[in-house]
Amino acid sequence: MITKTEISNQNQFYLTGISVRTTNQNGQSQIDIGGLWTRFTTENLIQHIKDKTSDDMYCVYTEYETDHTGPYTAVLGCKVSSLDDIPDGFTGITIPADKYQVYYLEGQFPANIGEAWQQIWASDIDRKYTADYDFYKADPKSFEETEARIYLAVK
Repeated sequence: MITKTEISNQNQFYLTGISVRTTNQNGQSQIDIGGLWTRFTTENLIQHIKDKTSDDMYCVYTEYETDHTGPYTAVLGCKVSSLDDIPDGFTGITIPADKYQVYYLEGQFPANIGEAWQQIWASDIDRKYTADYDFYKADPKSFEETEARIYLAVK
């Protein structure tokens, strides 16, 4: 459930993680991104990310072909201090400094994220479709109740 929204200017940052090209059509993104989460957690991939600035998790949506109805790339990983040492099989990306609409979420993960994205897709917010991302606070008491936010690049 979205509890609060605000506009916020965010600085550029780097992310290293694993990626998949997907689409929201026919629920494909839920399958593909769910697969990223499963692989990331079961294979403990966080231990292979070099130069992490924290264990907070990000799922970045970028390389949009058109808008939220077309293909895009999802990258699940951690913020890093540089992209100089990306492990084999991982992707390194730069999230640009930009103006973001931030959505603060409550509720159980992943249902709260899915519900929030449904509301966002149904809205008329003027998005850039450059890089949007979900943020998940590291080491919560219960991952299902983790602090989560969605950042949308807006015009």
